[in-house]
Amino acid sequence: MKLEPIIGLEIHVQLKTKSKMFCGCANVDDGAVPPNTAICPVCTGQPGALPVPNAAAIAMGVKASLALQCKITPLSKFDRKHYFYPDLPKGYQISQYDQPVGVHGAVPVAAEGEKKSIRITRLHLEEDAAKLWHDPSGHTLVDFNRAGTPLAEIVTEPDFTSASQAKAFLTELRLIMRTVGVSDAEMEKGQLRCDANISLRPIGEKKLYAKTEIKNLNSFRSVERALEYEMKRQTKLWEEGLPPAQTSTRGWDDVSMKTVDQRRKEEAHDYRYFPEPDIPPMNLKSLEDKIKPMMPELPEQKRQRFVDEYSFSLADAKILTSDPALADFTEHVFSELIEWLRSLEEVEGSADDIKKQYSGRLAQLIGSWITTRLLGALESRKASIRTMKITPENFAELIALVYEKKVNQPSAMIILETMLDAGADPTQIMEEKGLGAVTDDVMIERAVVNVLKAFNPQVEQYKNGKKEVFQFLVGMVMKETEGKADVTMVREKLEARL
Repeated sequence: MKLEPIIGLEIHVQLKTKSKMFCGCANVDDGAVPPNTAICPVCTGQPGALPVPNAAAIAMGVKASLALQCKITPLSKFDRKHYFYPDLPKGYQISQYDQPVGVHGAVPVAAEGEKKSIRITRLHLEEDAAKLWHDPSGHTLVDFNRAGTPLAEIVTEPDFTSASQAKAFLTELRLIMRTVGVSDAEMEKGQLRCDANISLRPIGEKKLYAKTEIKNLNSFRSVERALEYEMKRQTKLWEEGLPPAQTSTRGWDDVSMKTVDQRRKEEAHDYRYFPEPDIPPMNLKSLEDKIKPMMPELPEQKRQRFVDEYSFSLADAKILTSDPALADFTEHVFSELIEWLRSLEEVEGSADDIKKQYSGRLAQLIGSWITTRLLGALESRKASIRTMKITPENFAELIALVYEKKVNQPSAMIILETMLDAGADPTQIMEEKGLGAVTDDVMIERAVVNVLKAFNPQVEQYKNGKKEVFQFLVGMVMKETEGKADVTMVREKLEARL
């Protein structure tokens, strides 16, 4: 029997408001302040304390819903969701049940060589619970700093058929949330949390079988690994004639790389939902009309524009738009290079004409220098595009030096590293360190002749058909010129002499 996985996700996104969902306490990340210092009677559930909805959080909920192509619910309301656990001071959570902020959305996702649209069931707002700390002595402590933090819960339809699709969706969702500015969505900081629901069924059937909810997923990789493990576990049960008979909850253990049984999965009626009596329903139509015209360009649109407008390859466009700050930096660099080209006497035409004529070459150069060299150097330093000292103007100047062959690539990398350290001007660094490219015909010709004399056995190997020796000879000429020669000229002169 061939089985297929049916996967749906429930994601909690922490909204980056200044204050909590229903009180004026500071909205802080875990560990940012001492335990139980960002609290008040409202978020600790004291008798008589009344909640007041955070207008900024509601606006962010509408903005996130629009970014997910959801239909905004004209009249939305809050509800009480009852359950009893030490992290819930009131004995209920203020959430939304039947009238959420947004419904019926979609997110396009590319994975495994295909593109599919993942349907969004709903996006609703709610408050977070407190955090439990289990100390070595066996005691459990409660930190209420997180209690009342504003969350947007996003529920998908069971549209995923593989773990890699789920991971790709979460990556895209994080980027969307960052792009519209509602959350930094750092999974490691708890700003994005995911529960995955999975069941199997025989291929061709439409019936849905009992699902398992997986919790404790702390990274995109954990989501992928947990789903892959659960597919194998449930497949074995099916093969033994014992498929899961009821919904259940299992936790992912990153150490043992397994899911472990936790408890029976609750149904909606277990929570005894009813409308929150202290908060009136909200008319979101006017808020939607205000926010919609100000929505930023979404990641999928930006990726396609980078291909169409700048001639970047799709692979480079995906990397360059993977972070809003990186995308902005790239566009500024491109604009600076167009202005530089306009300043050259031999280049004529308007900015648009120059862009059309040179965008292919510039895109290739900018794409390779940012996606591999700059991002690689930043990663090795554990730095980011947001904190680096290089301005778009200076980076564009470095690209211009490479484009004009005033500096070769090895020397340009030395300049880049120096720029990352000091943020200095690339031309100044080139002149101070003597890194300008050697393009003098006579000097390069002399270096080629010297290398061919010194490595006569390798020359004979090349003439006898061992063509890979050519790269060795190029390297020796570069060494002879202290790495400053223009490598294209070196290749041409070597080929001519050989």
